[in-house]
Order: sequence, then C-alpha cells, then structure tokens
Amino acid sequence: MEKLFNYIRGTVDAFKLNNEKEEFDLIYTSIDSGVVFKGTNLWILVFAIFIASLGLNVNSSAVIIGAMLISPLMGPIIGMGFGIATTNLELLKKASYNYLFAALVGITTSTIYFSLTPINVAQTEMLARTSPNIYDVLIAFFGGLAGIVAIASKMKGNVIPGVAIATALMPPLCTAGYGLATLQFEFFFGAFYLFFINTVFISLATLVTARILKFPQKEIINTKIAKRTNRIILIVTILTIIPSIYFGYTMVQQDRYNQKAAEFIKSEIATHPIPNVYLLKEEVDAANQKITLTYGGELIPKEEQEAMKRKLSIFKLENTTLEIKQGFANLKDQEEINPLAAELLAKEKIITSMSDELKIKDANLDSVQMIRDIGGQVYKELKAQYSTVSSLTMQPGIKHTDSMVRNAWLVQICHDSIMAKEDRTRIRSWLKARVNGEEVFVNFNSTDTTNYKKINMSRIESLFDRIKRFNP
Repeated sequence: MEKLFNYIRGTVDAFKLNNEKEEFDLIYTSIDSGVVFKGTNLWILVFAIFIASLGLNVNSSAVIIGAMLISPLMGPIIGMGFGIATTNLELLKKASYNYLFAALVGITTSTIYFSLTPINVAQTEMLARTSPNIYDVLIAFFGGLAGIVAIASKMKGNVIPGVAIATALMPPLCTAGYGLATLQFEFFFGAFYLFFINTVFISLATLVTARILKFPQKEIINTKIAKRTNRIILIVTILTIIPSIYFGYTMVQQDRYNQKAAEFIKSEIATHPIPNVYLLKEEVDAANQKITLTYGGELIPKEEQEAMKRKLSIFKLENTTLEIKQGFANLKDQEEINPLAAELLAKEKIITSMSDELKIKDANLDSVQMIRDIGGQVYKELKAQYSTVSSLTMQPGIKHTDSMVRNAWLVQICHDSIMAKEDRTRIRSWLKARVNGEEVFVNFNSTDTTNYKKINMSRIESLFDRIKRFNP
C-alpha cells in the first residue's frame, strides 16, 4: 500500500511546475519586451505579413509556416492575459495598444499586397482560415497554455515557435486583408473572427496559468472591481465561443453527411453496377444535402433511377436530393474524371470522329449514286425520243458570274447521225425542265463521219458552181 501511495505521489509531483518555475522578474521582463512594436519588432512584423500573404497567394504551406515562426504577434496577446492576471494595468494598457497597432499594421500591409498582386484567386490555404469553429478555440487555448508554461519555465526549449505555428495568428490576419482588398467581406469577417478567437483564448490561457502559478499581484484591487473584471472576461469568452460552437456543430454534421453519402455511393453504386453504365464523377454537397452522380455509357432506365433514390433512406439520407446526369457532356472539368472514364471519353471522341467521317463519305456516295440515277433515267427518256442518241454524260457544276452563283449541269450527247438544229433546241429546253429549271450547257457530238464527209463535199461542189458562174 505504501508503494502504491508513493507511486501516486510521485506521479502527481511529476506534473508540478514550481520546481522548474522561472524567477518572476525574468518572466515579466521577457513578456514586457515582447509587447512593444517598434524598430526591429515592427519591421519583422511587416516582413512576416508579406511572407504570409505570399504564402497564401501561392498556396504554399511551407512559406506560411515560415511567416508564423518569425511573427512577433503573440507577444502583446500574452501580455494582455499576463497583465490581467497580475493586475498590472500599465502592462495591460501597453499590450492592448500594441496589439491593436499590430493588427492594424498587419491588415493594412496585407490589403496593400493583395491589391497589387495579379493573383486574386482564393487558394485552399486561404479558404481554411475563413470558417473557424470550436476546434480552433481548443487549439488557441491549449496553445496559449503551452506558451505561457514555456515562458514561465526555466526549460523553454522550442515551445514558443511550435505554439506560433499551432495557433496560426498571421494567416487569418492576412486573409482578412485579402477580403478587404477584393471586397469579399465574408473572407474578412471569417478570418478576423478566427484571429479574434486566437487572441481571446491565448490571453485566457495565460490568465488561467498565471493565477494557477500564483504570480505576485502588482496592484491590490478591491473585491467589487475584481468581480466586475471577472464578469467581463466571462462575457467576452462566452460571446466568442458561441459562434464557434455552432460552426463546429455544422462541421461535424457535414462530416457525418459526407460519410453517409460515401457509404451510399460505395455500397449501392459500386457494388451493384448497372450493365454498360460507368460512374464518371460524384459530387456531394453536404450544406445543401445533395448528391450528384454523372454516368457515361448507356442511358439508365427511369425505374432504375427511382430505385436508387429509394435506397437513400437506408443510409439515413431521406432529405437528400439525388441528381443523376448522363453523358460526357455533363463533365465540366475533365481533370476530375477517373482513369477509366478518361479512357472511355477518349474512345468516344475517336468513335464520334470516325462516325462523322463515315457520314461525309456516305453523303458523297449518295450524291454520286443520285447523279448516276438521274443520268440513267434522262438517257432512257432521251433515247426513247431520239433513237440516234448513242450516249449521254451528265455532271453537276457551279456557274459563277459577277452578280450571282447558281447550280448548272454539263451535258454531252453523242448521236449517230446529224441532228437538226430544231431538235437540239428542243432537247436543251427539255433537259432544263427535267432538272427543275437549273441551267444546262449541252454539247452535241455526232459519231457519223460519213455524213460529215458528204456534207463537206456538197459544200465544196456548191462553192465551185458559184465560182464557175462568175468566171465562165
């Protein structure tokens, strides 16, 4: 029993801080020197703001961490908590003034930077600082506890830099400047609320720790003032924490909704695939309780879609709207397509291109076949009227003039014997009517050379007769 008692007592003693507690004067000097912003401290603050703004702008976590490490913003915040705990009104006033001055310098510097930078898109590192919740309160409080314990201890180690990173005072201040520069006030209020949470709960952690360690009071205040001070601290703490509890509750509910939606998609879609249908993309909107599924492949039957919607209640998603989109055209961002969908999309593009080419070739073939059919029919009709016609060639063309462009037909008619001029005129008129009034250019070609010779000889003989008549 005695061993157990000694073990318990040794365990309790391990948590005591009195043996490692630093001298109060050294603690006060350390805190007091970190409160004032002028000279070196002020320039370091400005540089840290620029570094943090650059890190947020290019979405670099490493750069943002570097800015938090060199930032001196925690000094006046701890100074305010320490001033209240030790009733050091002079330190409290000095810390409060420098805190407001530092916040103003930080917001002004970041606003100037984001007003000049060409990159105005809010990156993920910036968006993470616009929705504070109860977890940020806990981080700030425990970070403040670690910070003041390290300052009050002889064995400080590297706690202060770690606290600066964990509580992240610099990024929300820069994000608030971004909100002002781009007139996006939801960014300003969300980020500044996170900065205020860190301020209140780091100061509160400092206050609580300093009183637990029983640091000496500089001034003795009466009970009435002490109660009023404690009441103000309590009211500020409650007013600060209430919105964060609501935001934290909302975040937890959305996280649960996302888990249920993931289970629904995995269990009911992935394990029960629809033949020849592929899930290309899934979107879950927890805030509006909506799930959007984009499919490729064959169309999903209406009854199958309704069956999927009925299964939502099994996963406690009764109030969820399930939207089903079908086809690759519904994918706005191809980078979000999974590898299988990307391969299917590429193949569909190839098939579509080949299909377009086949349609063009089919159209050309249809055009050629149409010309052959028209030519064949015209030849039969012409042959029935003029038996001497031996062949017909028809080709569609385009007639260009200064005033117009119109369709025309080029026709060559071969005939075995000489065709009278009247017959040729009649054939031209008939062909024009036959091709719906389009212009026709006809060339007649006789294949009877004997008749040509007879005509030529008769013309020569007639010419000699005339010569003889004038020259006897």
